[in-house]
Amino acid sequence: MLQGLMNLLSVCWNPFGHEVESHETNGVLGGGDGGGSGGSREGKDGLLWFRDIGKYGSGEFSMAVIQANQVLEDQSQIESGQFGTFVGIYDGHGGPEAARYVCDNLFSHFRAITAESEGVVTAETIQRAFRQTEEGFTALVSELWSTRPNMATVGTCCLVGVIYQQTLFIANLGDSRVVLGKKVGNTGGMAAMQLSTEHNANIETIRHELKELHPTDPQIVVLKHGVWRVKGIIQVSRSIGDVYMKHAQYNTEPIDAKFRLPEPMNMPILSANPTIISHALHPNDSFLIFASDGLWEHLSNEKAVAIVHSHPRVGSAKRLVKAALQEAARKREMRYSDLRKIDKKVRRHFHDDITVIVLFFNHDLISRDAVQDPPVSIRSALEHN
Repeated sequence: MLQGLMNLLSVCWNPFGHEVESHETNGVLGGGDGGGSGGSREGKDGLLWFRDIGKYGSGEFSMAVIQANQVLEDQSQIESGQFGTFVGIYDGHGGPEAARYVCDNLFSHFRAITAESEGVVTAETIQRAFRQTEEGFTALVSELWSTRPNMATVGTCCLVGVIYQQTLFIANLGDSRVVLGKKVGNTGGMAAMQLSTEHNANIETIRHELKELHPTDPQIVVLKHGVWRVKGIIQVSRSIGDVYMKHAQYNTEPIDAKFRLPEPMNMPILSANPTIISHALHPNDSFLIFASDGLWEHLSNEKAVAIVHSHPRVGSAKRLVKAALQEAARKREMRYSDLRKIDKKVRRHFHDDITVIVLFFNHDLISRDAVQDPPVSIRSALEHN
């Protein structure tokens, strides 16, 4: 717990360092061709951080992050080794602390639970890892309640993909998304198939789900300024953190009045229970696009898949980020080159933080249950001492 707290309070914040070729440090960030990097090199261009191409256990990957907030609230990671491959995108809100905590702890819980079952991965494995991470963050909020009560109002969406043998598991809380690019027979075409279920009050089925769970609360979802929000406060209905919407003892002073509910909380309003699906990998499955909602605000599933399919693999994630920024600029009737000149914080008025990871499948490796050696361990944007 102390280490988690030290990490959270760390002021070593260097989201987009100069292009580097350094070896892995503390298992957090790989570099160059040395251990942990998948043979990829890290680079930056203004507020953009990227790894254009690298190798993982089942093929190749491309990764990119663009910062818009004053402090980057997105975190992400790729882990690949004996257990298979684990990908996580954590889109924080209210601050970076919950996303950093999940990036520090979720995979560790997953590995420990997997070890208990001799390496076998199931939906229950992933569910338990989510539950332990939520419990750990709630305990941290309790520990800091007297000194940092605002931690109760910090949360994160959580999108995870796990490749185990020839099965892909997808687990999601919130509104990040993963889309599969799937070859259409021998036509040369590529179909877009969304694999994740999103939990956002702007989706009608989610509003219906919330109303069924809270039948006596007419204000469970409220339309404010054209946007549906849970209790008029938050768009996502599931997350890690946001304990002020899960435990009544944290929905009180001294947290900010805008987070406090006018009536007693008799049951949790938000959930940390992920939607999990399994997908048997097929030779026609070509690639996966994992991204925070900042990308999907500007690109459709079909457009994103078409961009990846019609260009070389190198730089795929960076190319998707650029396409989203070009669309954000077009919507505001401005030039992309002018948008790029806008600094963080002000940038948030034009687009959100955006994280993209593209995984390309090598089905020869998948069919042989190949193991990534040396293991790959990459985290974007945040280094810990």
